[in-house]
Amino acid sequence: MRRLVNLVPPGTLAVGAGLALLGLASYVHLAVAGHSLTEADYSSLSVLWSIVFTLGIGVFLPVEQEVARVVAARRSQGLPPGPVLARGAALAAGVLALMVLAVAAAYRPLADRLFAGDGSMVLVLIGALAAMAVAYTTRGVLSGLQLFPWYGGQLGVDGGLRIGMVALLGLTGVTSPLWYGLVLVIAPLAGVLLTLPPVLRAVGGGVPVAWSALLRGLGLLTVSSLLSQVVVNVGVINVRLLDPSDVATAGALLSALVLVRIPLFVFASLQASLLPGLATSATTGDHAAFHGLLRRALGVVTALGLLGGLGAVLLGPWLVRALFDAPDVLGHGDFAWLAVATLAYLWAMVLGQALLALDRHRAQAVAWTVGVAALIVATLAPLSVALRVELGYTVGSVVVAATMAVLLRGAGRPVPAAHPPLEAVAPSVTGVTGGIR
Repeated sequence: MRRLVNLVPPGTLAVGAGLALLGLASYVHLAVAGHSLTEADYSSLSVLWSIVFTLGIGVFLPVEQEVARVVAARRSQGLPPGPVLARGAALAAGVLALMVLAVAAAYRPLADRLFAGDGSMVLVLIGALAAMAVAYTTRGVLSGLQLFPWYGGQLGVDGGLRIGMVALLGLTGVTSPLWYGLVLVIAPLAGVLLTLPPVLRAVGGGVPVAWSALLRGLGLLTVSSLLSQVVVNVGVINVRLLDPSDVATAGALLSALVLVRIPLFVFASLQASLLPGLATSATTGDHAAFHGLLRRALGVVTALGLLGGLGAVLLGPWLVRALFDAPDVLGHGDFAWLAVATLAYLWAMVLGQALLALDRHRAQAVAWTVGVAALIVATLAPLSVALRVELGYTVGSVVVAATMAVLLRGAGRPVPAAHPPLEAVAPSVTGVTGGIR
């Protein structure tokens, strides 16, 4: 065990354990909901789930990363983290306020189009986004201070409470999607409260931090983060937008994606050491080490994607019915499309880390933008609703990965940098799982 601890970056095991419990909670959450709710209600929960994690991870993960980066930099200089927390909290609150205003302005169309007229689900959406804003901001402080047991503890409390809450809902026969949605509000807030002591100790002290220190690179990070979540999550939302009456496909698709994207959880553990390794090689100009690590990472995720994809194609239609009580509307061919898409998405995640290591944030944002454009075009094809969203996920992921590969080939050899890339200081792994959290 001691040898294993020495082989991985500090905090990997603590964060990995919390992330594993949080991942398990997602499966339990959707499985219990699938067996307890009607097709229409499970469809509404699926759409809520997809919106929450698309917007929440896409917008607030970059805040966590930037808070962690600045806190870590100040920690190395013996400076207090309080001013960074104050700026980070203000930034997250401002972004959240804009999102709440947008959701409130579109309250009735959202309720009618996405939640079958149930306005309470829109309120749950606002609450879940607020919970994610608080959680990601505090995780940034914990990560920057290298308090990884507390960081992993927050993830673990969130996941453990989700499991307990949905188990209670299932055992007591609750059949309202509202309560299953509220789990996404209560559990992360409880995780924050129970891991609050080190965050409170960080409050106050020191002169205010310049906004430029926190906002450097945040725009490009947010574009990449948000668009990456759009690629992997928007399919469920698109089903309701394309055909609001097709409640079966939306729920079945989310259940299928939960299964197919299991390899993304494994990649989350790999990412914790991948980005620092690539960044170190890029900073020192070690061309051989950089490309060797990149090839090994691509080989690992390819093996994961193929293995997971094969299992999903063979057993997926049966598993989604057995585990989630999903409608029998997706076949082996549907799972094949989703498996190919997930493999390409894994390639894009690895190649994106390489671009970040080279400090090419703009190139990564361009790749995700091109991919989302391709996804939109593919989704407009005159096919069945299920095939259109599956094709969109596949084409979008393949185009992102291909664009990143081309941009990396044009980057040439890694050149020694005067400063390490932004995320190399304190990388985060909590947003890589594509919203299945």
